Amino acid sequence: MKNKALVFVILAFGILLNANNMKAQSGNRSQSMETYKTPANEKLVVIWSSSDREVAFKMVFMYTLNCKRHGWWDDVTLIVWGPSAKILSEDKELQDEIKKIIDAGVKVKACKGCSDQYGVSEKLEELGVTVLYVGEELTDYIKEGRHIITF
Repeated sequence: MKNKALVFVILAFGILLNANNMKAQSGNRSQSMETYKTPANEKLVVIWSSSDREVAFKMVFMYTLNCKRHGWWDDVTLIVWGPSAKILSEDKELQDEIKKIIDAGVKVKACKGCSDQYGVSEKLEELGVTVLYVGEELTDYIKEGRHIITF
């Protein structure tokens, strides 16, 4: 009789322990979904520094847009740096394409130092590009372990 009582107590304790554990996991799951951050290995940074239109259309824009549309990367950032800032400010077709990329959810940023030198910061902001000094931010991306490609 003592053995049956002991087994019953152990089973009851196990059931209660398991129920509490499941409740805690359930609470953590909903909390973790709210605070979920995309891991660095799911983030892509594309640096576009070329003034070549063909590079822009056939590589930079095509790839970044498709990355977002097809979910190849969870987080995609396009950095407009150097001569690409100037050509983007002047070329209507490139501007139309950058708007599509922004609308698709790609974060588009431009180096303020470069765009100021070309006198195009205001024009890029009008296009929806975030203009800021990107050197430190790029360094943080690298240290974080994001994937980075350059064109």
